[in-house]
Amino acid sequence: MQSTTNSETSQLFATMPTGVEFKKLRKRLLRQTSEALGRFGMVQPGARWLVALSGGKDSYGLLAILLDLKARDQLPVELIACNLDQGQPGFPKDVLPTYLKSLGVQHHIEYRDTYSIVKEKVPEGATYCGLCSRLRRANLYRIAREKGCTSVVLGHHRDDILETFLMNMFHGGRLAAMPPKLLNDEGDLTLLRPLSFCAEEDLQRFSDAMQFPIIPCNLCGSQDGLQRVMMKKMLADMEKADPGRKERMMSAIANINPSHMLDHNLFNFASLQPADQ
Repeated sequence: MQSTTNSETSQLFATMPTGVEFKKLRKRLLRQTSEALGRFGMVQPGARWLVALSGGKDSYGLLAILLDLKARDQLPVELIACNLDQGQPGFPKDVLPTYLKSLGVQHHIEYRDTYSIVKEKVPEGATYCGLCSRLRRANLYRIAREKGCTSVVLGHHRDDILETFLMNMFHGGRLAAMPPKLLNDEGDLTLLRPLSFCAEEDLQRFSDAMQFPIIPCNLCGSQDGLQRVMMKKMLADMEKADPGRKERMMSAIANINPSHMLDHNLFNFASLQPADQ
């Protein structure tokens, strides 16, 4: 395995567009990622991160942005790109290894047939995504330990967080989203989401411009659950009717006033009494 260097990052961006719009896009994604890294205390200098790479636009974008920050001496950690081949029929096994080797990026490819487990456990017609995600997460944690990593890094972005927030509110009866930084149950690894402030549409444009070798997430015949599809459409409709609403929603999630909510576990309403006259 080889470690990441500036020359390898230069190889990643060797064929990138040179136009002003792409430069603005790249700068915005770098700034938003740096903001998340700093605000949520994600970086411990000298740490080793396992960067989950699925072959989709978000994880490709995540890896590219992190490599870009490293090349600028703004991310003092070691990166290991990791793909978990879960045994989906038709999965192109050569795409990711070929791409990562061409960049000289340190990486690990592992095969685990979780697809068969999901097919056995999930009823016909139901979405595979929930169980598939849990099995993938468990394996990523295991690999991270084996590689001496302190963190598993995922490519979830702003829109994923907002969709999860709405799903929990409308269907789960609670206010919760995807945390940008999470300690696992065992307490030995953190899960990081550096793209928490990045918009999905920006990541799509970045992916298109960079011409990443995308692997579709429909190889198993499964699709996102109906609830998430509905939340995505709801957000898209709101943003179209009132541009900037997604940003305001993200600001709201990060600006909570417990005394103006209804959770007595977070605020002691019983202690509120008028001052003695």
